[in-house]
Amino acid sequence: MATSLTTSYSGEFAGKYIQAALLSGKTLGEETITILPNIVHKQIMQKVSSNDIVKNGACDYSDSSTLTLSERTLTLEDFMVNVTVCKKDFLNTWQAAEVGLGGLGREIPKSFADFIIGHFSAKVAQRMETNIWAGVNGTAGQFDGFKALLAADSDVVDVVATDVNSGNVITELGKVADAIPSAVYGQEDTTIWVATNVYRSYIRALGGFGASGLGAAGYEDKGNNQAITPSFFDGIKISHAQGLGTNEMVAGQKSNFFFGTSLLNDLNEIKVIDMSDIDGSQNVRFIMRFQAGVQFGVGSDCVQYT
Repeated sequence: MATSLTTSYSGEFAGKYIQAALLSGKTLGEETITILPNIVHKQIMQKVSSNDIVKNGACDYSDSSTLTLSERTLTLEDFMVNVTVCKKDFLNTWQAAEVGLGGLGREIPKSFADFIIGHFSAKVAQRMETNIWAGVNGTAGQFDGFKALLAADSDVVDVVATDVNSGNVITELGKVADAIPSAVYGQEDTTIWVATNVYRSYIRALGGFGASGLGAAGYEDKGNNQAITPSFFDGIKISHAQGLGTNEMVAGQKSNFFFGTSLLNDLNEIKVIDMSDIDGSQNVRFIMRFQAGVQFGVGSDCVQYT
């Protein structure tokens, strides 16, 4: 079978492929944080605070409050993916998948270029999920994630973590819920983002761990023989954040946590270049460039369990 590669995925279609790559991770795919899709390098986020503005009435005018303006900056980092693959190595895999699995209901890319783009886009999405929560700017391919940013802000409410399991997960989630500031608790978008082991422990506890008042038969008296997708804890939304490390949790409002990217910016591009007409080889070069970063707004409205 002859293979013809589109030599450039730039412009409008590159934006769509990059959007799929950046936003298909769990946190971004489910939009559990606020996505700012068209930032040019950086965005200034204004914070406004004031003291008690209500005073006793009087005939004369006098300022009743002090308004304080401050700002936090969401700065995008530049990233790239440069990979060379040999068509010969990948063709057999792609053709076998197209012929052997297409009849089983699995959607197979119709072109080799789409196959390659899909593979690498999935890897980029995985990296973005990790970066959002646990990224460290000093490490190649990473930007500072929420864990690093929250740790650097003394206004953030800190809760000391322990090893979370199905026996104590209710207690530990309760510590996070209790630490959420009164102004944030009860807001519609208030969320507790939890690491995989915390999420797993919560599911197991709901399924029948005989503690914390759940009872041996668990949620709805069905025990562990059921599919449980916990959405809330004490009325607060629970979100599984795969990028968080073991025993870690973060709480706050979705509207206070931001992921920025330049999806609609000309700096984003994806190219798949077939080198056969250039140097006679069977190599294909995959090139991807994009920008991304995260930031939160008000530190005192955030809780970090770590």
